[in-house]
Amino acid sequence: MANLFGRVWRLMAKRARLTAYAARADAFLVSYPKSGRTWFRYVLSHYFASVADVSEPIDLHNMFSIVPNFDLDPKRGIPAHRYADENGPVPRIFVSHLDYQASRFLRRPVIIMVRDPRDVIVSAYFHATRHKHRFQGSLSDFIVDRDQGMPAMIRYLNRWAGGLSNRAHFILSYESLSADAEEQTEAALSFLGCHVDRNALHDAVHAGRFDAMQNRERAEGIPAHEYNRNDVESLRMRKGKVGGFRDYLDEVQILEIERLCSTNLTAAGKQLIGHTGFQV
Repeated sequence: MANLFGRVWRLMAKRARLTAYAARADAFLVSYPKSGRTWFRYVLSHYFASVADVSEPIDLHNMFSIVPNFDLDPKRGIPAHRYADENGPVPRIFVSHLDYQASRFLRRPVIIMVRDPRDVIVSAYFHATRHKHRFQGSLSDFIVDRDQGMPAMIRYLNRWAGGLSNRAHFILSYESLSADAEEQTEAALSFLGCHVDRNALHDAVHAGRFDAMQNRERAEGIPAHEYNRNDVESLRMRKGKVGGFRDYLDEVQILEIERLCSTNLTAAGKQLIGHTGFQV
């Protein structure tokens, strides 16, 4: 009984701390996993480090000190944030894959990243099988898996699509970021109310080139993750190809994904994912 009480107390204390941090956030960066969040965080971290005159080179480890996760992890979460002071030179942007809850994210502004679900599901499959080793079935099995496949993605998109209506938000698609990373990053910075330093922006986008990031991941890895960095399918920066799902999905699998989206996405969810160019 005492152990149960202790766990409940710790959970309540954690929630209270995160709520206090949420109240001081300038914005949240949210996305379903495998939607390009690592890439965009890396670009933002380079940009803010430049405008704040951070001398330390930004990499896949210390980028969390500039744009941290919305959790209490000492290395990747808010405790690692070097700009915890609300009067600091860098906006407090907390990053999360968590489902929408009004009590969790309060009414703070949100940048939400979206990506074509067909590309996401392929990337998520390799992440689950080769990176995390938490799924052993086929790609077809994964597509319909309730906890990791399309049902989970659709639940996430529906909840966030509904939650965007009562808050300031900016929708950033992987596809638009791929087409013009400078333009889209500038638009996101403007949404955040940041003055845009074009030289710093150009340098940050250049640093975030896919080949440069993939080489860096091979050399450095991702904090708190152990995986075979010689296997390209296990990397976070795996392929980075818009429309690359066609290299992995057959027509039956594509039709199944499209059917699940058409049947189960809400009208708001369909509108949200439409920003990727994928029309349901």
